Amino acid sequence: MKQSIQLRLGQQLTMTPQLQQAIRLLQLSMLDLQQEIQEALDSNLMLENAEEAERLNGGDGDESMSESLEAASMVANPEQEVRPESTPIPDELPVDAEWSDHYDSYLPSSGAAAPEANELDLFAQKSKAPSLQDHLHWQLNLSRLDATDLAIATAIVDAINDDGYFTSTPEELLETLDDEDLTLEEIKVVLHRVQSLDPPGVGARDLRECLLIQLRNLPEGEKNRDLAIKVCERHFDALSKHDTEQIRRALRLSVQDMSEIAALIRSLHPRPGTLVAETQTQYVIPDVIARKRENTWIVELNPETAPRLRVNPDYAKLVRRADHSDDNNCLKSHLQEARWFIKSLASRNDTVLRVASKIVELQRDFLEYGEEAMKPMVLRDVAEALELHESTVSRVTTQKFMYTPRGTFEFKYFFSSHVGTDSGGECSSTAIRAFIRKLVAAENPKKPLSDSKIAAVLAEQGIKVARRTVAKYREGMGVPPSNERKRLG
Repeated sequence: MKQSIQLRLGQQLTMTPQLQQAIRLLQLSMLDLQQEIQEALDSNLMLENAEEAERLNGGDGDESMSESLEAASMVANPEQEVRPESTPIPDELPVDAEWSDHYDSYLPSSGAAAPEANELDLFAQKSKAPSLQDHLHWQLNLSRLDATDLAIATAIVDAINDDGYFTSTPEELLETLDDEDLTLEEIKVVLHRVQSLDPPGVGARDLRECLLIQLRNLPEGEKNRDLAIKVCERHFDALSKHDTEQIRRALRLSVQDMSEIAALIRSLHPRPGTLVAETQTQYVIPDVIARKRENTWIVELNPETAPRLRVNPDYAKLVRRADHSDDNNCLKSHLQEARWFIKSLASRNDTVLRVASKIVELQRDFLEYGEEAMKPMVLRDVAEALELHESTVSRVTTQKFMYTPRGTFEFKYFFSSHVGTDSGGECSSTAIRAFIRKLVAAENPKKPLSDSKIAAVLAEQGIKVARRTVAKYREGMGVPPSNERKRLG
């Protein structure tokens, strides 16, 4: 094959580093953005936090660089100086060691009379939430059990799921422990001991046993306690089928007594393990804040989310345009990167604010009247109104939150599909869910609405929704079907 040189003309899109950086910043969540900003401040000597710089300089931006560096050696409070570590620094640290493993950067307040009274425990704030097994093991350690019983109890606790139910059997546990001196009765005795721990009902093998454990833990003088135990022991099948008439006839109870017994059983917890949930509070920082002032909705960026950055003027003066030394080239590179980062950050904030303002404009009825007034909206609606690409709007609405008088919502919450109405209009799926939730809350507990009946009621209001669609929305909201919503008594 003969080789030749050919010249071709063509056009193609290339993403500059600045554009790549702007796109990456646009899709970051607020927490990720704060981390990105902090990394930029740590790595780029030209970047600085404008508010901190003004505070450290006492509001005078014309001080010399030496004074700025001296002020930077102070902590956030200008009146408090950094004190040296009391422990002498060794000549060298192990290779696999970290500075934080040997020295703590946290310094308590010098004016504290009793440090242990008001000192902030950083480790307690970052500690892991105790699980159900941790809670049970803690109680077992306080119990007076011998080594054999403690080993059995530990194995039982390890077989308890997050709902608090014992998922194994004493027979399986006996085979697992593989101890010739161990008997099945010993395992059952220890199982009853575990079932006496907190929360009441933990360690039960089924719902019936769980309810019985909770009822037997009630004071003996509790009204209807013994009758409720009798109902769960003898008529649990009828109870699960909501057949209160059969229970009333079998135990010769009045309607009032049956209603009180049913209320007592309903007050019990069917999943006691969830009372000791291994969850940690997740805090959401809103990116924008929407407020109503004199019949006008105002959207603004949250001023506490990201610091105000600027180029350090003292370092910028050191850049010499005609100098090609390594130090000067490094300063020029940092200066260019700092300007790009500030511009990309400003572009991100502007795009987020524009999208948030358009969302508030289109969903004003929701903000004023609630979920039932939510309008159907897709990404294309906002993209076309702002002359942006749908992918850009998608990046903006991902992991971004808006604070409103009705609560804090993710941007994507305001986007929903729609169904047609008899009047020729459209109704959003969020509004339909709100209608379903309202109908279920107002229904007769003895005769709950079926999915077909809810669809019929919505049709009377001009909203055509199929029964399977109602079932889908109901399951998505965690609402049980009508046969499970039926109240006893």
